[in-house]
Amino acid sequence: MNELHRPPPPPPPQQRSGCATALMVVVGIILLLPGLCALIFSAAALTGGSFPSDFVSFIATGLLVGALGVALIVAAIRGRRP
Repeated sequence: MNELHRPPPPPPPQQRSGCATALMVVVGIILLLPGLCALIFSAAALTGGSFPSDFVSFIATGLLVGALGVALIVAAIRGRRP
């Protein structure tokens, strides 16, 4: 391809402010708490012998929210917008 027909390079991505990054990390840490509780309750239920099936949806939801917290923290550290 000829040098004259090459498209211009894309502009550099905009930097996110430090306040937004800190807010994303704080919200991510808050979202980790339900995941931690889900891990504790599932471990207690599995070691206790009797596992009530009513708690399965709560444990799965807690683990999902915790995973979203991890993803938000990772996105904040890498500097990408979520």
